Amino acid sequence: MKDDVEFDEFCDPSNPRKIHYDDILAASKRIVGAVVKTPCTKAHISDRLGMEIYLKQEFMQYTGCFKERGVRNTLMLLSDEQKRTGVITASTGNHGLSMSYHSQLMGIPCIVAMPVHAPITKISKCQQFGANLLMHGNNIGEAKRYAMGIGKEKKLRYVNGYDHPHVVEGQGTIGIEIIEQVPNVDAVLVPVGGGSLCAGIAVAVKHLKPDVEIYGVQTVKTCSMVESLKKNERTPILIEATIADGLAVNLVGVNTFYNLKGMLDKMVVVKEDWVARAVMHIVEEERFVVEGAAAVSVAAIMAGLFPNLKGKKVVCILSGGNIDTTTLARALERGMAAEGRLVKFKVTVSDRPGGMAEMCGLLANLGVCLRDCIPERAWVKGDIFSCELKIIAETRGWDHTKELVETIKKYYKDCFFHESAEKSDKGPGARRGPCLAPNPICMQK
Repeated sequence: MKDDVEFDEFCDPSNPRKIHYDDILAASKRIVGAVVKTPCTKAHISDRLGMEIYLKQEFMQYTGCFKERGVRNTLMLLSDEQKRTGVITASTGNHGLSMSYHSQLMGIPCIVAMPVHAPITKISKCQQFGANLLMHGNNIGEAKRYAMGIGKEKKLRYVNGYDHPHVVEGQGTIGIEIIEQVPNVDAVLVPVGGGSLCAGIAVAVKHLKPDVEIYGVQTVKTCSMVESLKKNERTPILIEATIADGLAVNLVGVNTFYNLKGMLDKMVVVKEDWVARAVMHIVEEERFVVEGAAAVSVAAIMAGLFPNLKGKKVVCILSGGNIDTTTLARALERGMAAEGRLVKFKVTVSDRPGGMAEMCGLLANLGVCLRDCIPERAWVKGDIFSCELKIIAETRGWDHTKELVETIKKYYKDCFFHESAEKSDKGPGARRGPCLAPNPICMQK
């Protein structure tokens, strides 16, 4: 209803807006010089994963994310009166960063509402860019309702970061660049939150090269688009804490859902542990620091979800690089543990002089790095001259870990290794979303 505080004329469920390629092309010309035309280079992990993978590096935008494209396009299309009055938005971080930065450059008053649990890095950057920051609500839905109420009260234009038509058109400029940079691309893998990035890219790429497959990727905790496509209607989900906070949208956009139906080839859903592993591999092998949301496309390939793309040219969108240092550290450690490079175990050693040194010498001879060691004496039963060591060790991988386990068990009777992930994780790491292609290549013989 128009009198509802959350009514948005640009995102009206009764009147969804069709996104056209000509508008995306106009946006690409409009934002030239205001945003970065990001590189799309071949990945070092290509050979190992059996595909010719290209990484579209949207984290190289000034604010560290692709959102600048849609924001700049939207702000440039405002009337002079609206530019003077100002804008308001709700964001978990990246959209708010882009709004803060570009509105400041253009001299437009800007208010950004964020959930109280938004990443610290994104909160501080928004403040640095000069936005009036409001912390409200436990999720993006609550922050959005609060922001829209203020917007109607103060006559500010609310800019939906994942559904405004001009935002979607701006994000679609990535699709034009992809076809310019990788002309023979076979498939594009896109992170999906509210859907603006995927919808814009799909419209642009399908117009220029209809045979290119477009895949959307979400995590198990952010799969609002998957649920909506399954039920053929926008379906809200409960958002939990997730490594891919940039995809944490509980209800997909009106316009994005409308435009993706019949345009998207498939949605896939991947476990968050795979995302942590992907963040680690992108840091180690590509030397790029990306946030969880940006790593989901690489994570889906690592999880084995795209056997049909073996040997093909695939573009993965690295959508942003705004990750807290603490979150990055956790992701790296989680990734190492999942790949057998961090090992946790308990072992009982002699508490006489030289007992612990013997254990450390054993690890050194194996080439294992001791990351942490906590001695426990009070709760060791039976022998008062024994000490239990709780150890976290770093190895080179599964084979090295196996050698460590065998050696410790050979020299110490009382030892226990923490259960770790299996070396090969095929299938359980992810699940497929609905197939949306009329004649999917992956089903052809």
